Amino acid sequence: MNKAKVQKRPAGTTSSGEIDGEASKGGGTGGKTDRLRVRAAWMYFVEQKTQNEIAEILGIGRVSVVRMLAEARARNEVKITIEGELAEITAIERALEKRFNLERAVVAPVSDPLADPIPAISAATGSFVSDVMASGMAVGVGWGRTLFGSLPYIRARPLTDFKVISLLGGVGVARRFNPAEFAWRFARAFHGDGYLIPAPAVVDSVETKTALIERCGLHEILTLADTLDAVIVSVGSLASATTFYRGGYLSEAVRTALEEKGAVGDILYHFYDRAGTLVDHPINDRVMSVDVDRLRRARMRILTSGGEDKIDALVGAMKLVEPTVFITDEDSARQVLAAA
Repeated sequence: MNKAKVQKRPAGTTSSGEIDGEASKGGGTGGKTDRLRVRAAWMYFVEQKTQNEIAEILGIGRVSVVRMLAEARARNEVKITIEGELAEITAIERALEKRFNLERAVVAPVSDPLADPIPAISAATGSFVSDVMASGMAVGVGWGRTLFGSLPYIRARPLTDFKVISLLGGVGVARRFNPAEFAWRFARAFHGDGYLIPAPAVVDSVETKTALIERCGLHEILTLADTLDAVIVSVGSLASATTFYRGGYLSEAVRTALEEKGAVGDILYHFYDRAGTLVDHPINDRVMSVDVDRLRRARMRILTSGGEDKIDALVGAMKLVEPTVFITDEDSARQVLAAA
C-alpha cells in the first residue's frame, strides 16, 4: 500500500508528500510540467486515485501519468520528496493570512471540486501538526472526521513532558469517532500523557454540569486548559447530520431551534452564528467541554476543516476562536474568502 505524508513547506511552496520508496528531486521551476507532476503525485499518493482517474482529471494520457510517477520514484533512496511551487495555492494561502490575520494558512490541493476534501485536509493537518509539536507542550484536542483522518499522517516520535487534553466529554454512540479515542491516540503518537473528561459531552442540566465539575474532579482537568500551548479543533456544520447525531445527544427539534436562532455550526458542541457569536440556547450551557474563552488563550490555535456545507460555519469560527493557523482545501478556501 502506498504511504503518503504531507509535509510543511517554506513560504512560497505548497504542501509536499513523503512516500515510502525511492526519491526524485526533479528541478522544479514552477512551470506547467512541474505543476502537473506535483498534482499527479498528490492525487496518486494522498488521494489514492488511480492512474486512469488522474489522467482524466489532468487531461493528459495515462502513459504521461505513468511516466511522471516513475520519474518521481527513479532513484534508489528510502524516501522521495515531491516538491513544487503552485503559485495559485500560495496566493490563496497569503490571502487567507491577510484576511483573517493568521500566522499560517495551509491549503491542500484538491483535484475534483466535487470530491470529499477531508482526506486532503487530514493529510495536510497531520503534516503540520507533526512539525509544530514539541517537548514540554500542553495541547488541547477536539475530535471529528478530519482530526481522525490526520492520525496516519502524523510522524510519531517521543517527546518529553508532553500533555494532551481532550477538550470535550465522551459520546454515547462512538461509531468511528470518539473524543477520548482521538486524544488517546494523539498522545500515544508522541509518548505523552493524556487527560480525558470522564463525562458525557452533553448533560441533562446545568446543575448536573456544576456537580460534575465541582464534586467529581473535573475542575482539575478543565483547569489544565487555562495554560494550553496549542489547541487543535475542527468545526461541525448545522447542515450536516453528523454534527447532530454523532453522539446521540441532539434531536431534530434541537437542531431546528438552533437553526431558527441563526446557528451555522459548532466547535466542541458550542453552537454559534455566522458572526461568531454563541447562540442563546440551553444546549450551550449543558456542554461538557472547554469553553471558548479558554480556547482563545492558547498561543497556537489550529482550525482544520473544509467542505461546501461548512463555509458559513468556518466564517463564524474565524471570528469565534480567532485561529492562528487555518488548514483547509483549496475550494473551501476560495469560498471562505468570497463569503467573508
